[in-house]
Amino acid sequence: MPDERHVVVVTGMSGAGRSTAAKVLEDLGYFVVDNVPAVLIPPLVENAARGDNPRPQVAVAVDTRAGLDFHELEEARAALDTAGVPNTLLFLDASDDTLISRYEENRRPHPVAGETLAESITKERGALETLRGESDVIIDTTDRSVHDLRRAVEDAFRGEVPRRPMKVAVTSFGFKRGLPRVLDLLFDVRFLPNPHWVEELRPRTGLDPPVRQYVLGQPDAEEFLGRITDMLAFLLPRYEEEGKSYLNIGVGCTGGNHRSVAIAEELVRWLRQRDIDVVVRHRDLGS
Repeated sequence: MPDERHVVVVTGMSGAGRSTAAKVLEDLGYFVVDNVPAVLIPPLVENAARGDNPRPQVAVAVDTRAGLDFHELEEARAALDTAGVPNTLLFLDASDDTLISRYEENRRPHPVAGETLAESITKERGALETLRGESDVIIDTTDRSVHDLRRAVEDAFRGEVPRRPMKVAVTSFGFKRGLPRVLDLLFDVRFLPNPHWVEELRPRTGLDPPVRQYVLGQPDAEEFLGRITDMLAFLLPRYEEEGKSYLNIGVGCTGGNHRSVAIAEELVRWLRQRDIDVVVRHRDLGS
């Protein structure tokens, strides 16, 4: 376990995967405490760092069961900042339909009172809206399995150290299946000719060399990528200077199998050439 002090506050929508995320952080070496009132976070962190077995890395799961109050959590994080303890706010989210489905499958009551499950979820989402906007890392679990969520948390926090370089996630997707819920930058590549209409390319994907060559060989593809990478070269260091720890880039085409995949892979290649910590996910590949 690294020696640097660091605190992760895990919160978000009930049913979105907080307990799974906390378990992953525990596996990564964090001392995990569940359902803690925000006001108790600073003394908890201070006590964890003392004694014969100090735990410099702490993850605290807070939710509406503990009477989550945005202002109290904001004050707790400010106290950690004053004490020189780096901290990250991780927010777990999912679509309303997904949350309803999970609660109906588990047959457990929602912690927020409402006449219906949908009303409870709406109330909680409204209460957490500001908190979500203040979060450092947002992981949407709508289309993720438990294993996908584990990998996402590991990608975000494995080897966490203060002032770590920003992590970048590139997601390809198809517009016909909707936008990913968590995006900072979105690029639409539907203006490029669609390999779907080329018979020999239709069953292939943007990971296959013939499709990649077709997409990247289009007259506008090179200029488009050049403009994007120029913008990223300008933005990335400025995002880091502002303390942004995780950047989500979306690349969309119609179905999410050809153009968006090829362009996303090219962006990832460009980022890795510059030693930027990047992961790629092809949300709709094969759909």
